[in-house]
Amino acid sequence: MAVIKANSEDVKLLARLLRAEAEGDGEQGMLLVGNVGVNRVLVDCLDFRDIRDINRMVFQNPGGFESTQKGYFYQRARQSEIRLAQRVINGERVWPASNALWFFRPVGDCPPTWYDQQNTGRFKAHCFFSPTGDDCPEVY
Repeated sequence: MAVIKANSEDVKLLARLLRAEAEGDGEQGMLLVGNVGVNRVLVDCLDFRDIRDINRMVFQNPGGFESTQKGYFYQRARQSEIRLAQRVINGERVWPASNALWFFRPVGDCPPTWYDQQNTGRFKAHCFFSPTGDDCPEVY
């Protein structure tokens, strides 16, 4: 059962985001990016107030994803990414992004906090960050 509303075009859009943001980190990395995206749709806090659907989440500006803002969000979704997108839409959560609302690719080590959000871990190139329960209880 889906945790957010999504039609087939939404699933493909999320799949494109997974590919653009984390193709180099493999299937696990793309699932983690998907968790962040789904979490942003689920919550109504911090930078993600009124982000109630996949389209608004993917194209949020400012505060959205680098791939949609810097022009490398152009490749079509492949079946493998579509399946991953459907898994996160259906509620699959993967640590360290299970409660994360942000991720980025640092030059070196992951900082312990980023914009006052706690580092929850790293997977390959990306560090993930989650708000506290007080800041954003919907993500927990």
